[in-house]
Amino acid sequence: MLIKAILLTVFAYLVGSVSTGVVLSKIFGKSNLQKEGSQNIGATNVSRLMGMKWGVLTLLCDTLKGMLVVWIGRLVFGGENTPTFSLVCLMALAVFLGHLFPVFLRFKGGKGVATALGIFILLGPKDILVALLLFILVVFLGKYVSLGSIVAAGLFPVLLILFGYNKYAVWLSIIIAACIILKHKENILRLIKGKEKPWRGKTKAP
Repeated sequence: MLIKAILLTVFAYLVGSVSTGVVLSKIFGKSNLQKEGSQNIGATNVSRLMGMKWGVLTLLCDTLKGMLVVWIGRLVFGGENTPTFSLVCLMALAVFLGHLFPVFLRFKGGKGVATALGIFILLGPKDILVALLLFILVVFLGKYVSLGSIVAAGLFPVLLILFGYNKYAVWLSIIIAACIILKHKENILRLIKGKEKPWRGKTKAP
């Protein structure tokens, strides 16, 4: 069991390390995500530099990474009511950290919002609906994807606790929420200063 858990955790990390936006930009030769725009490899920067369809595809693939790993973990180790559910959460954390610190990009990755979405679509489906609605509302009213991500991430552990989810899932959500907020520290500073760029779709790279 220990060897299986280690191998699957490493596998999860490697899956997370596959950065969809970078792969798409290199295949189609559109932009250098790490040097243009916000220099982030996530869907928002992809949308600005390459267009909406590429941003949506990046979002979808990064979300599927999280879903795939959790699905495999539950298949092997069982669901919330099994004693080995903590190993599922460990795999989920590994795929998330893989996206944040991908070995293939010298550990300079994205902010993890889409991968976290994929994880909790399977681990906290009721809560993800509430968080998604809040995210959409904040982005629609405020025009800032970063603000929507921060607010939704901060609320999600609270929702898991209120809905009585497994303690390992709660702790996982706390760690992920903290990482997402820390990854947005520059966005937070720009929001405070009124210098954060609203999401407008595709823009010219500087």
